[in-house]
Amino acid sequence: MSVYHYQLKVPNSFDNQSVRAYLSDYLLLPKHLIFSLRTHLRVKVNQKYLPMNFKIHAGDQIDLTFTAEDFTAPHQPLIVDQSKPLRVLWENEDFMIVNKDRGDKTHANQPDESHATLNYAAGYLDPQQPYIVHRLDQQTSGALIIAKNLVVVPILTRLIREKAVKRTYLTWVRGHFKQLSGTINLPIGRDLTDQRKRKINGEDAKRAITHYQVVKEVAGNSLLKVQLETGRTHQIRVHLASLNHPIINDPLYDVKANLQKPMLLHSWKVEMKTPFYHNSLDVTAPLPPEMKI
Repeated sequence: MSVYHYQLKVPNSFDNQSVRAYLSDYLLLPKHLIFSLRTHLRVKVNQKYLPMNFKIHAGDQIDLTFTAEDFTAPHQPLIVDQSKPLRVLWENEDFMIVNKDRGDKTHANQPDESHATLNYAAGYLDPQQPYIVHRLDQQTSGALIIAKNLVVVPILTRLIREKAVKRTYLTWVRGHFKQLSGTINLPIGRDLTDQRKRKINGEDAKRAITHYQVVKEVAGNSLLKVQLETGRTHQIRVHLASLNHPIINDPLYDVKANLQKPMLLHSWKVEMKTPFYHNSLDVTAPLPPEMKI
């Protein structure tokens, strides 16, 4: 890993707050990184080190430096795969949002496996290493966030966990809805009859909430805009199937699926603020042709 340096300005909202509060509550740095910055005096306010409990003020310059010694977790090197170009929708020095192809895995399941989106990201960034922060199902296309350094991984993970990243999906489902918008609040667990699947109230079920809105209706199908309040495996797929509106050509949950055609689920839009700089982002992944039925 390289040395990563950030030069930041304290916003008005954090005037007269402590150094520690700025690092933890504004930058969302985890405790182990704050500890490293403090121990090695690598957090400076106006070019001087200040203890964690000292007050900072709007407009102060904050300098942070992260090095390899801040990160002790082992990491399995990825196979660099340049056989397919990575479709980058947006990027800065910390992370990127890419347009994942339907049929590609988010990441390889085995150390010697390639041809996954993260392998293509390794080819794009080579010799820099990409890092996973969330996943899309293999048959789901669209916007996927990939970290470009270890500093930003816990911040992006926390933003996703705390719903500060708004991800909107588009999907075509079978049938029409009586209500043009709604919320599905049904716990999802494992399906003991098929290890590939999940089911409502299955084994070890966990809270799952999905919001949907009908965008348009064509013939016997509906285009939905979907947002997740939780992030369970196959959540959109299981919830919509539970309403008897399965995603068209879902190989696991649509009994009428044509397995020669793609599943019609697309990660369409990501809205968020960037780590460290808090710039607003609104990134849209273009629809693949089959989504425009």
